[in-house]
Amino acid sequence: MTDKYPGLSSYTDRHGKLRWRYRTKERVVSLPAPDQPGFEEAYQAAVEGRKINKAPVVKMPGAALPGTFGAAFQRLKVSVKWLALDEASKRKNTRLVQEFLKLRVVGDNPLTWHDVPIKHLRRAHVEELLGRYIATPHKAKHLLVAIRKLIYVGLLQDWIEIDPTAAIEWRPAYTGWKAWPREAMQQFEQRWPLGTAARTCYGLALWLGNRRGDVAGLRWDQRVTRHVFIDGIEREFDGFDIIQTKNKGRTGGKRLFVPITPMLSEILDAADKRGETVLITAYGGPFSAKSLTGMMAHWCKLAGLPKGLTLHGLRKSLGVYLAEAEASTRQLMDVLGHDDIDHAELYSREASQVRLAVQGMDRVVRLVARRPLLGEPVGEPSNKPLINNDNGGPGGCLESTQDQLVRERWDRAAFKSVPMFFNVFVPLAALYFTQPTQ
Repeated sequence: MTDKYPGLSSYTDRHGKLRWRYRTKERVVSLPAPDQPGFEEAYQAAVEGRKINKAPVVKMPGAALPGTFGAAFQRLKVSVKWLALDEASKRKNTRLVQEFLKLRVVGDNPLTWHDVPIKHLRRAHVEELLGRYIATPHKAKHLLVAIRKLIYVGLLQDWIEIDPTAAIEWRPAYTGWKAWPREAMQQFEQRWPLGTAARTCYGLALWLGNRRGDVAGLRWDQRVTRHVFIDGIEREFDGFDIIQTKNKGRTGGKRLFVPITPMLSEILDAADKRGETVLITAYGGPFSAKSLTGMMAHWCKLAGLPKGLTLHGLRKSLGVYLAEAEASTRQLMDVLGHDDIDHAELYSREASQVRLAVQGMDRVVRLVARRPLLGEPVGEPSNKPLINNDNGGPGGCLESTQDQLVRERWDRAAFKSVPMFFNVFVPLAALYFTQPTQ
């Protein structure tokens, strides 16, 4: 070997392992074994006195050190809960998690949260992260949810013992989607007549209260007839039997029957029935759920309406209608398909506040000024009694016609019981008191 490679020699290190080197009076360079790849290049570089160009380290996509947030994300994507999410939820959560993983831990240091072990996370770190998004509080809320998903994986893998975000509450103020004013509805209806796709989409969202995915996927074969007993009377209802697309992949979706109102029936009678779905494009095919957002904005623009009126805003408009009609919270939930009371009441909060405030001031006017109810023509005060509302508080609702009929029936029953009292109970009482005592 020394004849073929001058200066090459070998030796045994202190661990008993055979080593190779290039040795001259000026320098000693370690070399790989002659039978290993790269020996020829390393020997030539040592003879010429230059450094060997090492192969660049290429980071594989998705590579992460064990116990880090990056590793937690890899495990999250193969978990059962993640696989049960629909594609839209997966894309949203992936975007949020990746944005978090790319954030720098310290502004002037290249270290990102992707390479940080989960066990090093502290509550102060999370609060500082959320503080960066103070101008967009809703994004901060979603980012916190994404971080908690990664921490959940860390808890399952015993990478961390406690959740440092458990005591963090981040609930920004939320007013919900903007309901359509009645003037905007009239303007939209004047611009888009019955039979157009714009009017059909508008009617489905307003009078069924569906989300955009349910509006786009509503089919004619989902229109069914149901027989329901109400107040002891069997009634027949025409409506749509719907399975909501929200959470359909995770829970199977919530099943709803929504009756068809006369307002919606007029729209359905004029709708184009060429396709399988109720709402179809000019080519006879169904709309995609994502395209309806842009299409509604386009239709509103052509109708001369301002920005901010959305398809989901029509869903809230139905919630406002239900609240103004004094529908109960449970009725509102079953129409709109909500599972939590707080979210359902969000749709009716504004309408309920106005109605209850007017009802309360009605009572004050009647009590103090002895004048007609608010909004009634000036004249003799109404003698109709005020009754409490459905919500258990003092309201200003006048007694309904049905309530009057019920009260009159009770009055007649009480009047008929008077002769029975005198004809039966009075003689019996007299006979009892005239009997001699034993």
